[in-house]
Amino acid sequence: MSSPTWTPASLSPELRHYREWVWRLVDAQYHVSLRKLTDSLAEQALLEGLVEGTKPAVPVECRGLDPLLSTPFRYAPYPKGSRFRRAGPTPGVYYAAEDARVAVAETAFYRLLFFAESPDTPWPVNPFECTGFSVEVSSLQSLDLTEPPFDVYGSVWRHPVEYAPCQEFADAARKGGAKILRYWSARELKGGVCVAVLTCAAFSETYPAHGFEIWRIGVTRTGAYAIREFPPDRLEFDRSYFASDPRIASMRWDR
Repeated sequence: MSSPTWTPASLSPELRHYREWVWRLVDAQYHVSLRKLTDSLAEQALLEGLVEGTKPAVPVECRGLDPLLSTPFRYAPYPKGSRFRRAGPTPGVYYAAEDARVAVAETAFYRLLFFAESPDTPWPVNPFECTGFSVEVSSLQSLDLTEPPFDVYGSVWRHPVEYAPCQEFADAARKGGAKILRYWSARELKGGVCVAVLTCAAFSETYPAHGFEIWRIGVTRTGAYAIREFPPDRLEFDRSYFASDPRIASMRWDR
């Protein structure tokens, strides 16, 4: 189904209040990746300061936020387009999910996608360790794509590979004042909901102080799996789970 041409003027009346704790997963090494290169915590802090000085400046509206929150807004030009962000020197987007399990499914998909696009790379022996965390976001200016008048275009919002209509929508939404987009997950197809935070102003706190979890995500010739240490949980994604994406459907599983 093709989507209509949305304009800022047509989207502004649809803005609604949104407030929710949302989840995201990152590489568990985000705090300790430099520690292995130093002999002390003081040396690590010094090295981190030097590395920080080589990075792009944090956008003004994002200053004071923990890097876990500000990083998606910091780097431009954006090398490849994503669902609601065009490639190039474009405004950042913080992608998250309303449920930790949905965030895990999204992460497991992208782990598998790496191997789908690298058919000669052998399966890893050990799982990847990730840190899951939640943060509250809130805005009076959000658009819910799971509700009318947008829900009839669900196949557009969750298309596995064609992002252009979503990017065009995001452009109009920003101009219409939207701060948050709520939409069905394209990877977790059992009712999973994701959010795209379009501005740092939508974060209700400066640091994700709640809900930290450790997940280990493995990928093998049978699919992907995820194990949470505490509280204990296990998820499994067989070969067919992400097969709606043609890149996964054509995966060379035996390697």
